[in-house]
Amino acid sequence: MANPSALETLIELATTETEDAAKRLGLAVKAAADTESKLALLQGYREEYAARFQASLALGLSAMGYRNFQLFMDKLDLAVASQQNVVNEAKKRVEERRLAWQAGEKKRMSYGTLANRAQQEEQARNNKRDQKAMDEHAARQHLFKR
Repeated sequence: MANPSALETLIELATTETEDAAKRLGLAVKAAADTESKLALLQGYREEYAARFQASLALGLSAMGYRNFQLFMDKLDLAVASQQNVVNEAKKRVEERRLAWQAGEKKRMSYGTLANRAQQEEQARNNKRDQKAMDEHAARQHLFKR
């Protein structure tokens, strides 16, 4: 089994890696939230513009006004679709970063388990050595009493 200092080094490295992965995950989650808020803003603006158009239709709208509306709505729809793609990519990055963090955490915990196991084995050896020493001492005491 690896010596304790090597395991401690591995645990420290894995902890650093996990902390870095957690920071990257946090940044990705924030970026995803930002992209979603921009999407919601665009969708809200599109809804407002569509409502204004409906109001304009009720009052009467020229062919040129109708065409301008259609062109602008097409641009808004394109912007919404584009932002939706950005949101989807941001969600993918969040999931990738989450998986990287989980992998790092799993590795860190595995090293911790190895360190605990090594410590338990060392403790068992010490207990066995102490028991043997006590048995030998008791045997010597018994011989001297005779």
